[in-house]
Amino acid sequence: MLDLNITNETSKLKAVILGTAKSVGAVPKPEDCYDPKSLEHVMAGTYPKEQDMVQEMEEVAAVLKKHNVAVYRPEVIEDYNQIFSRDIAFVIDDKLVKANILPDREKEYLAIQPVLDLIDSEKIIQLPKECHVEGGDVMPWNDYLFVGTYSGDNYPDYITARTNLAAVNELQKQFPNKIVKPFELRKSNTNAKENALHLDCCFQPIGRNKAIVHKNGFLIEDEYNWLKKFFGEENVFEITKEEMYNMNSNVFSISEDVVISEVNFKRLNTWLRENGFTVEEVHYSEIAKQEGLLRCSTMPLIRA
Repeated sequence: MLDLNITNETSKLKAVILGTAKSVGAVPKPEDCYDPKSLEHVMAGTYPKEQDMVQEMEEVAAVLKKHNVAVYRPEVIEDYNQIFSRDIAFVIDDKLVKANILPDREKEYLAIQPVLDLIDSEKIIQLPKECHVEGGDVMPWNDYLFVGTYSGDNYPDYITARTNLAAVNELQKQFPNKIVKPFELRKSNTNAKENALHLDCCFQPIGRNKAIVHKNGFLIEDEYNWLKKFFGEENVFEITKEEMYNMNSNVFSISEDVVISEVNFKRLNTWLRENGFTVEEVHYSEIAKQEGLLRCSTMPLIRA
């Protein structure tokens, strides 16, 4: 059995589900794209090739194994994108919450059944169907649960709005010992530089007390200011619009001292090293074309 344990984003990682790029299927049609960045690359003829994405994910798997992390992979579904395992479920404390994701993606959850079979069924939470939530919007941070959301009346118009207030309220009910702190995110169906698809596209805690943040990802300046104050201005690495577009906040922590990052994130990686982190650099720029990066494609199960 797996004894789930996730209380924050950076404690030493013991077990994780890493998505797979095998048999991702054909390049999607423009009308089938779920986010503006994928659409941009479909239209430009630069959508990533399967063999390149498989290679990138194997680099990550090798780094995880080097650090003695148990790595689980989904069962491969033919012609189906299963890269972003963070979307389909997430762990808070000792419970796994099944995410209510876009209906087209339900099969992705079924593909991790062998892992679910290792978890006590009483520790698996199924949210009511009116609660929309994806794991990229949910960040346990010790006493807090940071949740990205969008509460505008035009929520249904945004395919990029993935977590609603009903889910925020239900998470507070399910985890009464946590302070659930929602953040309103900026959404765009057509402009990737003006779209924070998930909270981890514009913010992520790292180490013990530091964070990567992009101000424009937040709709409400006071909420962004709260984060800066919470972590302390000197502990916050501000990324530019271009860096957010390239997914600089979507790195992944193996521990408080070790971060997996993309090899092209020069400014960020320099700052991380200057602040005492070991940076494990990998190539992930092809996967980034689908508006997701390292945090999006990993779903931690156990941290020490």
